[in-house]
Amino acid sequence: MTSPDFTDANIDRLAELFPSVVTESIDAEGNAKRAIDFDLLRQELSNHIVEGPQERYRLDWPGKRAAAFAANAPIAKTLRPIREDSVDFNTTQNLFIEGDNLDALKLLQESYLGKVKVIYIDPPYNTGGDFLYNDDFADTNLEFLRKSGQIDEDGFRFVTNLESAGRIHSSWLSSIYPRLKLARNLLAEDGVIFLSIGRDEQANLRRICDEIFGEQNFIEALIWNKRVPKNDEGVGSIHEYVLVYARNKGAAGPLTAAKGGIQEVLDLVKRAKSQRRNLQDTEAELKVLYRKNGYDRGITLYNTLTDDYRLFGKVNMSWPNGNTEGPRYDVLHPVTGRPVKVPDRGWRWKYDTFLEASGFQPAVSDYAKPITLHDGSVLCGRIWFSKNDLQQPSSVTFLDDVERFLLKSVISLKSNGSVEVENLFGGKSLFPYPKPVSLLKRLIQSLEGARDGIILDFYAGSGSTAQAVLEANSEDGGTRNFILVQSDPEIDSESELARAGFRSISDFSRERVRRAARTIANQPGLSERSMDLGFRALRVDTTSMADVLRTPDETNQLALEQMEGSVKAGRTSEDLLFQVLLDWGLEPSMSIKTELILDREVFVVEDGALIACFDNAMSTGVVNEIAKRQPMRAVFLDSGFASDDARINTEQVFREVSPATDVKAI
Repeated sequence: MTSPDFTDANIDRLAELFPSVVTESIDAEGNAKRAIDFDLLRQELSNHIVEGPQERYRLDWPGKRAAAFAANAPIAKTLRPIREDSVDFNTTQNLFIEGDNLDALKLLQESYLGKVKVIYIDPPYNTGGDFLYNDDFADTNLEFLRKSGQIDEDGFRFVTNLESAGRIHSSWLSSIYPRLKLARNLLAEDGVIFLSIGRDEQANLRRICDEIFGEQNFIEALIWNKRVPKNDEGVGSIHEYVLVYARNKGAAGPLTAAKGGIQEVLDLVKRAKSQRRNLQDTEAELKVLYRKNGYDRGITLYNTLTDDYRLFGKVNMSWPNGNTEGPRYDVLHPVTGRPVKVPDRGWRWKYDTFLEASGFQPAVSDYAKPITLHDGSVLCGRIWFSKNDLQQPSSVTFLDDVERFLLKSVISLKSNGSVEVENLFGGKSLFPYPKPVSLLKRLIQSLEGARDGIILDFYAGSGSTAQAVLEANSEDGGTRNFILVQSDPEIDSESELARAGFRSISDFSRERVRRAARTIANQPGLSERSMDLGFRALRVDTTSMADVLRTPDETNQLALEQMEGSVKAGRTSEDLLFQVLLDWGLEPSMSIKTELILDREVFVVEDGALIACFDNAMSTGVVNEIAKRQPMRAVFLDSGFASDDARINTEQVFREVSPATDVKAI
């Protein structure tokens, strides 16, 4: 109902002429919009350097300072247990957290600081549609965030990306930035983070990660060949990216893939051996298989068979550095007895290394046990010679001696994430575009040091990561544990999930983990070893401690008895236990036993790492029994003591019976 906005039209014209001058800003309502950087425009229209703000190499966007502030802003929240949605609640070390992932990451900071071996996330791709994220902050920070245009009057962040206005990057960047800053704190020194991303924000995500994790800790931008062409931009796109960063690249070690990744190759050789097939024909079949599957040089070099069907690869023995030269010495051919030609840059190995690998005996000028192959070439230990001395020898590696290969930068998989979900839910396609479990297993298993580590996914979605962790453990005997975080927005009542009876994505994701665990539990032979197939369901919620209207200094002795209790109504002893675990920096995955001591409910965490009793009528006998167990920590409800004297006496009991125990009353 208005005349055209000529400003937007002019920005469009300038964007066609000078794409580099288009930036983003915040309008009066706090929404991100396109704008023109006039300093850059002046430079485009000038034949000399235009003076302007100091230039820096960095990624900036409207709202970046507020996003950094969001990572550090405190919250008054906790994790509450949901026993009815859990599996093996008391003993499992897997966690499924329902709630905003920014809150969850803050709550996990002390408990898991530097303990997570692998983080995998598949954040929302910025495709130009509406982008909603809800970050809650302490009341004292709300005004700042309103003024900066980051939240609305109700405390919600909401930025609309309209295709007609072009893809707005600022809202997406402001969402991912604080979450990655907090995630880095949780990574172990040798930990690695994998980030799935499409083309829309791949460049920006990499620059954010360079800033947060350090450019020196960038490992690779993996290409996942998903083989599902999408032809909406004139190109059949069949790939997505997985960015890989380490907390400390030097400590992380190489990323590798199990030899089982070339199972077709191993099966072909096994069949050929059992059938005593012709060696030349088998080698030809291998070459066809390599071309068909697109294997790289790291695999295709294994292309020669011995008479007992051992597959080996040949590696050049020339000195690799063109600026220097390697050692020079004569190498005698095992058949002709004449020296082979020394490589132009010398040999890769020292003479003693060659003697050990080849079995050459200088005293008799001969090799120990040369083996003639079907094509007339000769194998001497770990050195291959052609049938004459005109060709340079190569070092040899046998495939059956190789346990793992370096992870390749291009990952091609035939599996389909949607089919994996359908297999668990009776053929029903309930979740759009889930990441395939086989991809996540490849990533998780690539870090050898994570076989007994914690795997975190704070954009859990359908729960593919949890299934990948359980399957990886069943395959390689690992003892990995997962932490999944999934927000719980309302779902469309007409969606497939709602029609299937699920109230939320979290609800569906938990059911998927249950079904995947049952499938794994039914595998033959799995009962022979113990596996953690459960998970402890938790929910992000407000603190269990009641809000107070006065500070201690504003409260006099006479008013104390009129004050309400410090625990919110409706909160259970178990709710208090988990708040205490987080406050004390203990892992909410620790084992929990519930016992009765003199008719009082007592929680024993991790065999005495903490003992808690939140009874409202604490007795001296219960205190004595707990003290005798000499726990590392003991916690009670302050209102459970009849008087200050009773609480002070409790502290005295522990000083005498268990002086090393850290005692707290809440």
